Amino acid sequence: MKILHTADWHIGQLFHEYDRTYEHQQFLNWLVDTLQTEQIDVLLISGDVFDISNPSASSIKMFYSFLNKATRANPDLQIIITAGNHDSASRLEAPKPLLESSNVHIIGLVEKDAEGNIDYQKLLVPIHDDSKNVKIWCLAIPFLRMGDYPTILNCANPYTEGVTALYKDAFEYASLKKQDGQTIIAMGHLHTHHAEVSDLDKTERLIMGGVECIPATAFHQDIKYVALGHIHKAQRIGGKEHIRYSGSPLPMSFSELNYKHQVIVFELDEEISELKSIEIPLSVPLQRIPQTPLPLHEVIGLLDNLPIMDNNLQTVPFLEVRILLDGPEPALRHKVEMALAGKRVRLAKIDVKYPASTLQAPEFITPDELSELQPIDVFGKVYQSRYNIDVPNDILQLFKQVAEEVNQTAE
Repeated sequence: MKILHTADWHIGQLFHEYDRTYEHQQFLNWLVDTLQTEQIDVLLISGDVFDISNPSASSIKMFYSFLNKATRANPDLQIIITAGNHDSASRLEAPKPLLESSNVHIIGLVEKDAEGNIDYQKLLVPIHDDSKNVKIWCLAIPFLRMGDYPTILNCANPYTEGVTALYKDAFEYASLKKQDGQTIIAMGHLHTHHAEVSDLDKTERLIMGGVECIPATAFHQDIKYVALGHIHKAQRIGGKEHIRYSGSPLPMSFSELNYKHQVIVFELDEEISELKSIEIPLSVPLQRIPQTPLPLHEVIGLLDNLPIMDNNLQTVPFLEVRILLDGPEPALRHKVEMALAGKRVRLAKIDVKYPASTLQAPEFITPDELSELQPIDVFGKVYQSRYNIDVPNDILQLFKQVAEEVNQTAE
């Protein structure tokens, strides 16, 4: 059977406040065509279908329109969708009664019985061959929140050991179902040890905490393929060809400027064969000017040479402007926008850098010393830490004037 693995669509995402409907629709159109040309039997979507837990009506319509087109184009296509941390598990599962008669399976919740035991039957999806015989058992594990995974007492990392235990128990349950000639695969939406992350992944990881990592050994060696989501860069994990992140289909940040966004396709009989990645066409490019930060006057000169806007507005590149400053620059954004007026780019981000600091390690100030500091002393330290230069005299005089006016008002 031929399987396609994708994840992290983030339908409805704004890119620096720009709507991405066109990009997502282009990807979904491409995916429908690819499912046909590659003659795919099974589509795995490993979480983060939507960017927010309460997606807009247009985002929901886009997703279900895709499912309709994909299944109409290939009535035998089997689709398995799991919820990610950006999805609302219950909201994603809401249409399950409508889809039960089709080949679309959505797993968002980890259900338990009255004693708190996980119902592994509802996390196990059978995949059938052309003769309607079960060929593969899929452990369709969604993003796991606290309370979803088993509680392991007296352990160093309850999350890691709890999630590992869930995958172990799920595999053992599937093994009881498995018969000769059948195989087991798994899905997951999680962070693995040593996964290479983008800037956006790093930010999200800081918000979620820093210990939620799962080792590649959490997945039993007899699981033939592990379809992962959550990390936006496509990669294999633990040196294993069969444990993979497909990555996001669209760039999520400028740190992904040179990523090759892709889906993973492979054949699975009793073993994996013909595993390959298929690059996704980029419908809206990212552009960075300059590649390394330069002084403002040089950057303005480069922006002046950009091409003029044409009528194809949907494919206009998103632009990151990188500037090197040695101090505050009043009306910086206005100056950049003026230089870009009528140019064929969409200003998404201004990345400002300052000269590397030559300061010593921060000094520690005692409470007594802190009480003796004057506002102008604090201002001077903050300014120097930000711009790595002393406060210019004209700005210093303005600060003194403001401080005097505040004192007079207080009196």
